[in-house]
Amino acid sequence: MASWSEFEAVAPELAAAVQGRFDAHRHALMATLRHDGSPRISGMETKYSDGELWLAMMPDSRKAADLRRDPRFSLHSAPLDLELRDGDARIDGHAVEVHDDATIERFLGSLPESPPPSGVGLFRSDVRSASIVRVEGNELVITAWRPGEAVRTTRRQ
Repeated sequence: MASWSEFEAVAPELAAAVQGRFDAHRHALMATLRHDGSPRISGMETKYSDGELWLAMMPDSRKAADLRRDPRFSLHSAPLDLELRDGDARIDGHAVEVHDDATIERFLGSLPESPPPSGVGLFRSDVRSASIVRVEGNELVITAWRPGEAVRTTRRQ
């Protein structure tokens, strides 16, 4: 796995495209695993700062409990463009909960709005894979990366 900054260093064009898709809309979709192994889909906002992809949520939320139990997640950019001209981005990874007060305070200070009274459950993301899927003409174009591998592009009709 890799930090967001490590991904940016080895695959800068893909990292910029993936982040651009998440930055294009306020909300994304995150899949976590429930205690019985079934998937849970939750709305999510993402933040990129200090070379990290941050996942912040209410500390007692179901998705936070899911990540504490099993840190695997899949994050989708939830495109509004049904033709996928701009693409659909996906990041798979592991969430690492942050308990360091200074890091949490720095994160909260970077937000445009005050955090909710419930506080925040803050997780740093380790990236296991990242991809963007676009439609170009009559082809589905998938550009993907995994740590230790080169960026690859697959075209399907």
